[in-house]
Amino acid sequence: MVEFGSGRYMPMDRGYVDDMGADHGFPGSATNSEQITNDAGVGIGDIGVSLGLGPVPNIPAVSAKIRAGSKTMELGFMGMGKGSGQGHTPEMYGKVQRQALREIQTANRVDFTTHSSVGVMGLAGMDQQGNFNRQSKKQAVDEIRRAVDFAADVSQGGPVVVHTGEFFRPFVDATWNKDQNFKMYDDEEGRASFRVIDRRTGRVIEEARKNRKVARPIWNTAEKGKEYIDNGVTKIADSQYDENGRLIYVDYYGKRISDEDRVPKFNPDTGIFEVRQLTWDDLVKESEQMTKRAQEVWRAWKEKGGKESDKDFEKSYWGRFKNAKSVGEIKVRPEEAYIISTLETNAANSRGWAYYYGGSFDEHIENMIKLRKAYDFYKKIEDETDEDEKWRLKRQAGSRFGDLVPEDAKFPSKIIERLMRDEDRQINQSKEASASQWAQAEESKETIRNVESAETYALRESFDSYAEAGISAMKQSQRLEKEGKLKKPVQVAMENLFPESYGAHPDELITLVEGGRRRMAEMLVQQGLSEEQATKRAQDHITATFDTGHFNMWRKYWNSDPKKSIEENDKNFNKWMLGKVEELAEKNIVGHLHLVDNYGYQDDHLAPGEGNTPIKDMVKIFKKHGYKGEMIVEPGADYTTDVSGFHSVMKTWKMFGSSVYGSGSGGTQRGSWGQVQNSYFGQTQPPYFTFGAYGPSEDWTLWSGVPLE
Repeated sequence: MVEFGSGRYMPMDRGYVDDMGADHGFPGSATNSEQITNDAGVGIGDIGVSLGLGPVPNIPAVSAKIRAGSKTMELGFMGMGKGSGQGHTPEMYGKVQRQALREIQTANRVDFTTHSSVGVMGLAGMDQQGNFNRQSKKQAVDEIRRAVDFAADVSQGGPVVVHTGEFFRPFVDATWNKDQNFKMYDDEEGRASFRVIDRRTGRVIEEARKNRKVARPIWNTAEKGKEYIDNGVTKIADSQYDENGRLIYVDYYGKRISDEDRVPKFNPDTGIFEVRQLTWDDLVKESEQMTKRAQEVWRAWKEKGGKESDKDFEKSYWGRFKNAKSVGEIKVRPEEAYIISTLETNAANSRGWAYYYGGSFDEHIENMIKLRKAYDFYKKIEDETDEDEKWRLKRQAGSRFGDLVPEDAKFPSKIIERLMRDEDRQINQSKEASASQWAQAEESKETIRNVESAETYALRESFDSYAEAGISAMKQSQRLEKEGKLKKPVQVAMENLFPESYGAHPDELITLVEGGRRRMAEMLVQQGLSEEQATKRAQDHITATFDTGHFNMWRKYWNSDPKKSIEENDKNFNKWMLGKVEELAEKNIVGHLHLVDNYGYQDDHLAPGEGNTPIKDMVKIFKKHGYKGEMIVEPGADYTTDVSGFHSVMKTWKMFGSSVYGSGSGGTQRGSWGQVQNSYFGQTQPPYFTFGAYGPSEDWTLWSGVPLE
């Protein structure tokens, strides 16, 4: 087994360094400058390895993995919810197993970190259909909490890795893609879609598509050079916009009205109200106008204050911005304008039918009142008239009502009863139809009040979730510190996942970490902490895991320059990657590293140095900025394409240029990685050093005669 902190790589090196005064190629101490590389500053003791609990079936198997040689091991849970044989969960490890893992750490002088369930994809609560619900969110947060509890019990601190992936979003209009460096697919700029959520339920109202136009009335606005009345003052319009860039909506009498009361423009030549098809560019302009209107309403609400003002604000279209701390936080997105415009059209249609059905309601009521009086009048006469004289009433009814009633009608009261029934049907139809249309119009307005982009909705939910998880990590850290067991703070470490979902881009990862920290600090202030204390604790317990392999998967979406060679485009992409790593390092966002490689297409978990990810350059940048966290290799492909998963770790040692040692009989010259392991394949001479299964016979042994396994 490799020994750390002793200056020896394994027990057989005892007495061969410090005791005998000769190093035989071994460093004299763990901090010897020759143990680390001269560029990245990484030695073999800095490299950890991950284990998937489930595929690694039990505690003895974990212990066996340690003997291969690694100072840090990340225990990852492959299960979610109720555990299974191939998908372990934290709660499958009881007191005995947790005690055993703690003892393994102590006996072998290793550290454990924790990876929460790989089934968690963000904490916004998104389901497979793209809807959001609080139950899914709660289940995801609970997965993190029980991983935090496990980390506190077993690791006694350290990072708890959490997958991001809050929601799906296109690349084309992302704030980080203004230079259009990335494209998800051909014609994404025309075909991209954006989900819009009903805040009341978290369900998708509709997907706003960039290539789909929205029909909407042309609103009546002020015309250049013509008069209009604004708050009782007659003005001359310079254009349809005022000095603040706001559209001047006017009614048919030239009086300025609010955006919510705007009316469609009537064309006297055609005799119809004008309509137009809005493109996405039109919706961008529409969203800008809506943003300005929302900011106006918010400012007015803030200036008034009071309960009545609160009610008015909540009834407006913009009540969802009630919790905004500044006007800069108020923004209506194009996809929201898309849905709002559609809902406004629906509401207008409902109102039109409501007016139509209810237009003659008063007339029907008046007729019914008259008919009832007539009925009472004639019914009284009929009751008081002698039977021999009632025939005169029949004739009177025929002459009075003419062809409105059949000739064989017997009495006026019967005729009036029939008219009353007809009138009652008209009243009921008008009442039901008009009222239902008004209800639909109001429902459209209420939906408008609760329209929100999936991005802003999901981020708010995610910030809350990460803050809750961060507080759980803080409380466990406080418990460990009180018991004198805390090694380092328990941290919720958000991991950048796949490019297709939010959180994968470095800018998004920064947003999630900073947003989670900010929300956690707000919660702690509400619990009585000072802002300074709350901010410090949020920084201590919420951080990021940077996965080099996931980051390299952006390569397949890089918008290559067709005029440049493959090498030139790869160089440009690598330059962009390293620039983003620099930003992450400067902002102190990353507290944990996953070292994984690939060729930029899929997450096949090659060993570092086996793909085209500039991992060494990334690590150099983090180290330059004082990075002191763990570096975990996540084996994958080597489990099936090489002798073992641990070969990924050895390949990482090789990539960083770590020293190797063997059965030399003295001297200070070190061997090279070209002489070891699978690096000798294709050479004309046998290797000087061999590992494990590469040793062909007992001839390949150490000086002690003990085979190296």
